[in-house]
Order: sequence, then structure tokens, then C-alpha cells
Amino acid sequence: RLSVSCLLPASWHFSLAPVGCARLPLPSLRQLLLAGAAAVALLYCSLLLLRSRYGRGARGSAFHRYLARVTDTEATDTANPNLNYGIVVDCGSSGSRIFVYCWPRHNGNPHDLLDIKQMRDKNRKPVVMKIKPGISEFASSPERVSDYISPLLSFAAEHVPRAKHKETPLYILCTAGMRILPESQQKAILEDLLTDIPVQFDFLFSDSHAEVISGKQEGVYAWIGINFVLGRFEHTDDEEEAMVEVHIPGSEHQESIFRKRTVGILDMGGVSTQIAYEVPKTVSFASSQQEEVAKNLLAEFNLGCDAHQTEHVYRVYVATFLGFGGNAARQRYEDSLFASTVLKNRLLGRQTGLSSDSPLLDPCLPLDAQDEIQQNGQTLHLRGTGDFQLCRELIQPFMNKTNETQTSLNGVYQPAVHFQNSEFYGFSEFYYCTEDVLRMGGDYNAAKFTKAAKDYCATKWSVLRERFDRGLYASHADLHRLKYQCFKSAWMYEVFHSGFSFPVSYSNLKTALQVYDKEVQWTLGAILYRTRFLPLRDIQQENFRGSHSHWRSFSFVYNHYLFFACFLVVLLSILLYLLRLRRIHRRMLRNGSSPSLWLEEGLPPQKMAGPL
Repeated sequence: RLSVSCLLPASWHFSLAPVGCARLPLPSLRQLLLAGAAAVALLYCSLLLLRSRYGRGARGSAFHRYLARVTDTEATDTANPNLNYGIVVDCGSSGSRIFVYCWPRHNGNPHDLLDIKQMRDKNRKPVVMKIKPGISEFASSPERVSDYISPLLSFAAEHVPRAKHKETPLYILCTAGMRILPESQQKAILEDLLTDIPVQFDFLFSDSHAEVISGKQEGVYAWIGINFVLGRFEHTDDEEEAMVEVHIPGSEHQESIFRKRTVGILDMGGVSTQIAYEVPKTVSFASSQQEEVAKNLLAEFNLGCDAHQTEHVYRVYVATFLGFGGNAARQRYEDSLFASTVLKNRLLGRQTGLSSDSPLLDPCLPLDAQDEIQQNGQTLHLRGTGDFQLCRELIQPFMNKTNETQTSLNGVYQPAVHFQNSEFYGFSEFYYCTEDVLRMGGDYNAAKFTKAAKDYCATKWSVLRERFDRGLYASHADLHRLKYQCFKSAWMYEVFHSGFSFPVSYSNLKTALQVYDKEVQWTLGAILYRTRFLPLRDIQQENFRGSHSHWRSFSFVYNHYLFFACFLVVLLSILLYLLRLRRIHRRMLRNGSSPSLWLEEGLPPQKMAGPL
């Protein structure tokens, strides 16, 4: 039996019961409800699947991205069209190195920075190349500079996909070697680069992309790179993370904010020592002269993509001290020894240090170690006494400390460090002094370091040589390290505790050569800082699409709710239709007659006449 019912606009029913056609049983109310519930459950599961497939999954994304940055050593997928690239050339004093970086499209969250990492070739090796000599060697022939740097750019062009060249920014940043050149020679070298490179390569390269950066800029870039790799620029609500209260520069009348604590860096090379750390709170000055000096040492910058957002505004103190590196300090110490000894010999009529039989005793050399100082055709013979404490006392005057408050080495202004809520990383000589010979790199402890240094200095040179021959020290430690380890240990200790005024109880210094098994270059901080506004383009494009089509946001956030409502309306209509059909069918059965003919004509059934 086939029955059709229409609820609109008038109520009428059409029914056919052809001979031989079995009547289909109508479903009961319970069966209808069960079928409806099953349909709703199926729809709900489908919606959950859509959300899991297309949802952003913001929760935990920063953590997984952080882990990826730590462990990801896979080859860069150059076939991925969503990857962007950037190139930085570090033109140093001894040579130039090129670094290629890459990053995926920004996630659209204005609170997040670009996830930049170093590009790796198909063999999983970082895309880096170095050439010699330094670019400053071409000061007298600047027209040859573009030819000198061309092999580096060709190397990068081979690794960056050709289709990405025109949108890949290229930065050529010159450091120490170029700084000492006259401004006219600097300008001539940069002009040659800006003229010739755009002719040979399609990289995004404008006038502001080639410059000589200051030591302050280099220090800021290094600080940015270290903190980026450590994940200190990521926002978190984790109560276990170390937080710091920050007064945003330029907004003294606004409330303070709390964000992740950044780390400071200490880097002692052969010639200079550098310190950089965030100054989270507004600083005060002891004098107007100190304030003028501080302006050249404090850098305020916004790492966020929107200049109006202040959560990524940082105030960083950066100071570089020439002559305070390990080798330069030893040279200054030896110059002082030579001058004072020659003067005493002249005044007192002595011959101290003029022969190996009557050497000058040096507490900064290991016990019985011998050394020579040669100046102006004269030789001064030294023999070590290995007195670590006396060595520290002798080198303290070389700190050039003053009585003025808030000063460090050379009397240079240094804002206060909140020692109870701070963390520092020590690189280069800070690591070599603690690890190469003393084998205690990592977490620094002043008492343990002092004891180890005293024991080393007091050990006879013959014993140290024997240990060296047995391979008991670091693989890259040489005899030069062994001989001057005592002096450099004392120098590092004094610079840290006397020069920078860190208490001996300070326990948040980590000495390291690498971060997460990677050498972090200042060029990483440079590319991050110089591309900081690029995410704004992606965010604006995302907002434009959202305000016009609402495809991503509306489709998977709102449309499925509308679809769900429509589905319920249709389902309810079907249920009402079936219930009405069932009710009409039962009425027909009770009447015992078939008014199909009348209903077929759309007329009300006529009352049948009784028997005559």
C-alpha cells in the first residue's frame, strides 16, 4: 500500500492499493524516535570529525613548535610552497659567512613571532659557507667587493628555490673589520654591493639591507638569537615558568605586565668581553652624565609585528669592553709585568727575569711552568708559583673600577641586575675556563670553581703535562690552554664577580658552548628582528579574507551549527509527517471504508445511503 500525504496548503490524502501489492507496515513511534536519535548521533560524530580535522588546535602548539626547534635536524623541504627564506651575510674581520634561514607561514596569531630556523640541505647539514679574507681587505679596491662576495650568494641561490628568490630578503651586515675603516671607504664598499648585486641576483635587496652594524646592534642580535632558541619570547600561562614583572618602555603610566623571564648573555672572546641582558623596570641615573652614557648602552625595540602591541617591547642593556678578552687581558698583564720589572731593575740595580737562572715569579702561571715575554728586543723570563689568590689580587686593578654607583668595568654604567630573579649564559671563554681543563662546564658554582682553580694552579707543570699526554682534558685543549688556564680562570672570576658585581652566591649562570647542541649565531637574531613586520602581512590577508568571505572562520565555526539546526528542522518535519500519516491510516481502518476515490478527487467523502 502506498500512501502520500501533504500538509500544505490544504490537507488531502491520496492512497492507492493495487491488487497484489503488499501493504508496507508503518513504523511505530518508538522506532521513529530511535531512528531520529541515531541520525542525531551520526551528525554529532561528523561535526567532531570536522572540528578535529580543520580546527586550529591552538592548545599546545607553541610547546610542540618549541620542541621542534630543539630537535628538528631534518632536511628542509624546498618543495613546500608555504616556506619562506631569508639570507644573512656576516662580514667579519677575518672572513665572511652566509647563513640561509627558513620559516613557515605565520600562524596569524599576533602574539607569536615567526618560527625561524636554519635551513638544512639534503644531507641535513646547515646551509652555511665561509670565505676569506675579511671584506675590509678590499678597502683600497672597493670595485672588487661584489666579485668577492658573489660565491656566497651563488651558494645561497643554489639552495633557495628559484621561485622564491624575488621574495627572499638578503642582508649584508658588516661588523668589527669594517668599523675601523674610514667612513668614505665603508661607503664605497657598500655602494659597490648595492649597485652590482641586484644585477646578478634576484634576491630582495634594498639600500637598507647592506650596512655596517655597531657593537651594540651585534650584541642585541646575539641576545635575541639566544632567547629565541630558548623559547623565552613565547607566551605561556604555565605557573612553573619563571616570570618577571616588566615596565614597558614609553608606557610608565600603564600597568606592568608579566611575561617569561629572558636570559642575559656573557661572552668573553680573545679581545673583548660583552654583556647583554634585559632591564625589565624603569632605570634611574646617578647623574646627567650617566644618563647620557646610558642612552648609548640601552636598546629599546619591539619584536612584535604590530608597533602598537607592547607585549614584545624589550629594553636591553648591551656593553662591549675592548681589551677585556682573555688573550688581550693576558697581554695587558704581561705588558705591566715587563714595564714594572724593568723599572725596578733599573732603580734597584737588579737582574730579575733577565735570565732563566733568575726568573720573575708569576703567580698566574702553574707551579714551575716557564714562560717568556719579549718586548723591544729584550726577554723577560717567568716561572710560575701557581698562587690563584695572589693572581686575583694582581689583576683586580685591571678592572678599572670606579667608586661611582651602578658602574662596571672601566667605570661604564651598568643598570642593576635582579640577582634573585635572573638567569645568565656564559659563552666562549666562560665555557673554556670551566670545561676544557677543569671539566665543570654547565651550572656555575663559585666555591667549587675557586677550589678547582686553586688546585690546578698549585699543581706542578710536569704533572699537568703528564695528564695532558694521557688525554685527561678536553680534546681541543692544547698546551697554550694549559699554560694560561690559571690566569684565565682568575680573570674570568674577577670579571664576573668584581667587574660585573655578581655575588659569589649567584647560582643562575650556565656556561655553554652551544644551545641545544647548536651554535647560535647573532645572525639568527638579525633575521628575526629585521623580518619582524612580515607576519603583519599574513595577518592582514587573513583578516581580509575573514571579513569578506568568512570561509575559514565561518565555515567551520558557525556553518556547522546552522547545518545542525536545519537538519533538526527537516528531521522534525519528517517525524510530524509520519505521525500524521499513521493517525490518518488508523482513522481509515476504524471507519472500515476506503474513501480513496473521494480523496483522489480532492473532495470530502459523501455519506453513503442506507439500504432501501
